[in-house]
Amino acid sequence: MSLAMKLQKLRTQRGQSLQVVADAVGASKAHIWELEKGTTKNPSIELLKGLAEHFGVTIASLVGEDPSEAEDEQMVVMYRDLQKLDPKDRQFIEAMIETMKKRGGKTTDAD
Repeated sequence: MSLAMKLQKLRTQRGQSLQVVADAVGASKAHIWELEKGTTKNPSIELLKGLAEHFGVTIASLVGEDPSEAEDEQMVVMYRDLQKLDPKDRQFIEAMIETMKKRGGKTTDAD
């Protein structure tokens, strides 16, 4: 779930207005609205900390980086398996992932 979707969900679940959230984190109502709509990118770490604290969640959860909240159960299993690996093996897997990202999802003839 994107930051925009997560913020809107957290705010509406708590029945809070944009202004209440903005006041709580020291931001403008317009800026919170832009974050919820996804029209502004790269909020400051201070703002993310404030939002996470206000909503009682971790920053990782807020930005969609919490493995325990993954929608794909296989991803959670892979994360657990990665934690058990030796650091050199994790570096090797990280290099493989970077290579795959550079390919842009393109398959090779061997696929």
